[in-house]
Amino acid sequence: MISPYSLNSYFTLAAIMMPILFVSCNKSLDQKNIINKSNLEAHIKTLSSDEFMGRMPFTAGEEKTVAYLTEQLVGFGVQPGNEGGYVQKVPMVEITTTASDKLTITDGQTTIDLEGLKDYVFWTRRTDSPIAFEQVEMVFAGFGIVAPEYDWNDYKDIDVKGKIVVVLVNDPGFGTEDESFFKGNTMTYYGRWTYKFEEATRQGALGCLVVHNTIPAGYGFNVLQNSWNSPKLYLDPRGKEQYEMAFEGWITLATANRLFQQAGINERELLTKARRADFEAIPLGIQASGSMEVSAKFDVSQNVIAKISGTKRPEEYIIYTAHWDHLGVGTPDETGDSIYNGALDNASGTAALLEIARAFAEAPKAPERTVIFLFVTAEEQGLWGSAYYAENPIYPITNTVANVNMDGINPYGEMKDLVLVGMGQSELEDWAAEELEKVGRYISSEPNPGAGYYFRSDHFNFAKVGIPALYTNTGIDHWELGKEHGKKLQENYVSQYYHKPSDAYDAARWNLDGAVADITILYGIGKRLANSEKWPGWKDGSEFKALRADKK
Repeated sequence: MISPYSLNSYFTLAAIMMPILFVSCNKSLDQKNIINKSNLEAHIKTLSSDEFMGRMPFTAGEEKTVAYLTEQLVGFGVQPGNEGGYVQKVPMVEITTTASDKLTITDGQTTIDLEGLKDYVFWTRRTDSPIAFEQVEMVFAGFGIVAPEYDWNDYKDIDVKGKIVVVLVNDPGFGTEDESFFKGNTMTYYGRWTYKFEEATRQGALGCLVVHNTIPAGYGFNVLQNSWNSPKLYLDPRGKEQYEMAFEGWITLATANRLFQQAGINERELLTKARRADFEAIPLGIQASGSMEVSAKFDVSQNVIAKISGTKRPEEYIIYTAHWDHLGVGTPDETGDSIYNGALDNASGTAALLEIARAFAEAPKAPERTVIFLFVTAEEQGLWGSAYYAENPIYPITNTVANVNMDGINPYGEMKDLVLVGMGQSELEDWAAEELEKVGRYISSEPNPGAGYYFRSDHFNFAKVGIPALYTNTGIDHWELGKEHGKKLQENYVSQYYHKPSDAYDAARWNLDGAVADITILYGIGKRLANSEKWPGWKDGSEFKALRADKK
């Protein structure tokens, strides 16, 4: 029983606390409802509907998507982001190659013919046709890496101009468990195949062949075979004086071993040498001959961009990104469905960006820094929309504080964790951890850091020019059913829905509570950045740290 004195004290305390509790509850409620689940669902359903035809660049699906995004942004009252308009034009080229069905290798005495598709795949970024090469010298260039911070140069003391370089996939640290050697099993950008082609181009090579190996590559050779002689999109090279190799491509590990044997080199010893900093590239004493027909189609796609101008530091910028494109209409699945709707990838991220734009627009106080909302094209074809923006920025790179990218938003319900892709890259992950801690959640590292996912979405093009970039993914620690359940959900998505017509919105299968929670975190990070004077930097050990001097 409560004594009269205690009861009186209780009501007095309650009278004092009630306004506090009321404010706290309202604050919690406001925070929870920043992102509107009904809006989010409506955007996803619309963007991933059959009417949008898989949102492929250069199609009616692109026209519908750009019109929808623009209409929504105008409705939110956010400002156009590009000289009075909401569009940044992205000139591109679609290159289709018909490669020769054999690659002839000779040492001057014996000749072997490699079989196209089975033993190798290659393509070109050049637009002239035909491309042919006769008895071009081949050089083994280790991992094909030039990394001054690791005192590593696979091209030292050799000139590969006009030659074909053969390089290994991933980087020397993979498989060593030594995080101080490159980053151990976490892939650095030096391990990404795109880097290897870029470096071979800088070295003036005629062509580059990456040796495929399923474990360090993170996928089977069949993934590469799927793109054999298929169209590929690139930024329009016209008007730029830049060298492009005659071809880029891959060979199987078994094929590489055949080449090493023909050259009279022990492949095991060769691979051991390649993992050492004193490795020197080795001329193989063999020559290759091959050809391909090329057709090029030039067209223009579109990034969509909007902004909310800052009140105190309008010339400092926070950029949110999501790619609006997907794969369009393609090969029918077993049900006859041929529309690759891309509901999760990436109608969900596009919808999330729309909701974040609306939330900033409706906030009672405008941000101190300018916040940019950038919906980029052609991610699925090579991150080209974000690459074009990075090469042709509307807002100065040096004044851009950070990038927050969204590529796939949690459809599985609320998770305790949020996966940080590229752990150890930038201080933005500390900001993310702080926002999660406020709501009893935590950051977790990606389950397969060797796959190099940090280099496989649009934030990467911002990182490449020195802008700290944050990329998160759906957690696996389900609030009610635990980690094993979360893992199974993601494994099921990869096997049943990823890049298939089945990636369509299904209200019975999707639970957007987790999406709302994750988007709210990303909104909170951007809001803090937009109202701060701090400049998050790169962490020690990041391959991008040298690209930007420390800011205040």
